[in-house]
Amino acid sequence: MSEPTSARTARAQPDPGTPAAADDLAARAAALDAADPLAAVRDRFVLDDAVYLDGNSLGALSAGVLPRLTDVVTREWGELRIRSWDESGWWTAPERIGDRIAPLVGAAPGQIVVGDSTSVNVFKALVAAVRMAPADRTEILVDAATFPTDGYIAASAARLTGHTVRAVPAAGIAEAAGERTAVALVNHVDYRTGRLHDLPAVTAALHAAGALAVWDLCHSAGALPVGLDAAGADLAVGCTYKYLNGGPGAPAYLYVRRDLQPRFDSPLPGWNSHADPFGMAPDYAPADGAPRGRVGTPEILSLLALDAALDVWDGVAVADVRAKSLALTDFFLDCVAALLPPGRAESVTPAAHQERGSQVSLRCAGAGEVMRELTARGIVGDYRRPDVLRFGFTPLYTRYADALRAARVLADVLGVGASGTDPAGGGDGASALPRAQAAAPADVPSSSVRREAVPQESAPRESESLDASEGTA
Repeated sequence: MSEPTSARTARAQPDPGTPAAADDLAARAAALDAADPLAAVRDRFVLDDAVYLDGNSLGALSAGVLPRLTDVVTREWGELRIRSWDESGWWTAPERIGDRIAPLVGAAPGQIVVGDSTSVNVFKALVAAVRMAPADRTEILVDAATFPTDGYIAASAARLTGHTVRAVPAAGIAEAAGERTAVALVNHVDYRTGRLHDLPAVTAALHAAGALAVWDLCHSAGALPVGLDAAGADLAVGCTYKYLNGGPGAPAYLYVRRDLQPRFDSPLPGWNSHADPFGMAPDYAPADGAPRGRVGTPEILSLLALDAALDVWDGVAVADVRAKSLALTDFFLDCVAALLPPGRAESVTPAAHQERGSQVSLRCAGAGEVMRELTARGIVGDYRRPDVLRFGFTPLYTRYADALRAARVLADVLGVGASGTDPAGGGDGASALPRAQAAAPADVPSSSVRREAVPQESAPRESESLDASEGTA
C-alpha cells in the first residue's frame, strides 16, 4: 500500500499557519476540482451555498426526486389508484430497487430486497442466521462500539432465541469467533471514527470458525466498494438515506446470499413474503428468493423517492467514488494539519486508506458548541458526545474547495484565523481548546452481554445529531 496522500503532501507544504500554506491549499483545491471526473454529478443534486458535510447522516436531495414524487402522487396514486400496484410496478418495487442497489454493494441481482428500517432488517438477519446455525452454537458476537440499535437488537434476538451476546472490539471479532459462535454482527465502517473494517478477511475468518456474518453497511454503501458476493458474505443490511441519498426515513435493504435464501427463516413472516400472498392461506409458506425478506405492504412513496434518487448513479463507477473519497479526506486532513496548530483538534479517523471510510472525525473539546458555530457559518457536519466532530464527505457532490472552506472556518471557530495564523500567538495560546481525553467505550445495553476489554481509542459512548431530524448514526 502506498503512503497516504496526506502524509506525502504534508511534507511538501509551506509551514503551517502561514499565508503561503493557505495559498498553496487554495491552488491545490482549484486544480483538484478542475480535474475531478465526478464534478458534473454535483449538478444532479439540489444544493445551496452551505458546505454540506453530513451526507453520512442524511444525503442531499437529488434533483429528480420531486418531479418523480409529483407524478407518483398525482398520477399513479391520484388517477390510477389501486391499479398502480400492477400498472405502475408498485408490487415489484422492493426487488426491482434492490437490484439497482446491488451493483453498488457488489451483489448480483436477486439477492436484495428493499423495505422496513435498518433495525427491523438487522433483527430479521440475526434471528435467521441463528436459525441456520447448529443448535450447539449459542453465541452472538457484536462489535463493542457498534451503533446502539445494533446492540439493542442483538440483545433482543439473543433473549428470544436462548442465545448470549458477547461484545468484543471490532478488530478482534475474527479472532474471538469459536465453536460456540453462531453469527457475528459487524459494522463495515464505524459510525463515529470512520474506521473501515476488512469485510473479506473477517468474513473468511468467521466462516473458518463455522460462523455466519451479518454486515451493517450503513456507512459504506455508496461511498466505497463493498464486494458482498466476492467476499462470500452471508447477510447484510443497510440504510439508504446516507450515501445513497434516499431521503429521511428512506427504507433500508436486506441482502441474503443466493444459496442461503432457501434456509432463510424470517422471524417476521408477513403476508408480503408469502409464496401466495393473495391466497390468504392460514398457514405460512415462504416465497422463493429475495421476496422472502419482505414483511408487510411496501412503503411506496419513500420507495419510489429512493428509486428516483438512485438515478444519480447512472454512469458513475463506485471505484471512481472511492478514489475521490480518499482524495477528499486526504485533502481535508492536509488542510486541518496546515491551518490548525497541533493540539487544537485530533483526528480519530485512520490515516491508512485501507482503514478509512468516507468521513473524518476530529476530537476536540466543546465539540457540540463548535459544531453549532460551524453550522451557523455554513459548514454543516455533526458531532457525537462528548468530543467528536464528524465530517462526512459524499464524493458525488462535495468539492475540494468545500473541504478547504470547512477547514478554514473550523480554524477560525477554534480561534486560529481564517489564514491559519493563531491570534493568541501559538498552539498553546489562551484561545486554544485543550486536547480531549480518550472517551469511554460504547455499551451494548443488555444484561445478557458479556463484555471484553475495549481499547481506549474507542469512540464516545453516546450518539447525538446536531439536528435530530437528520436521522440516526
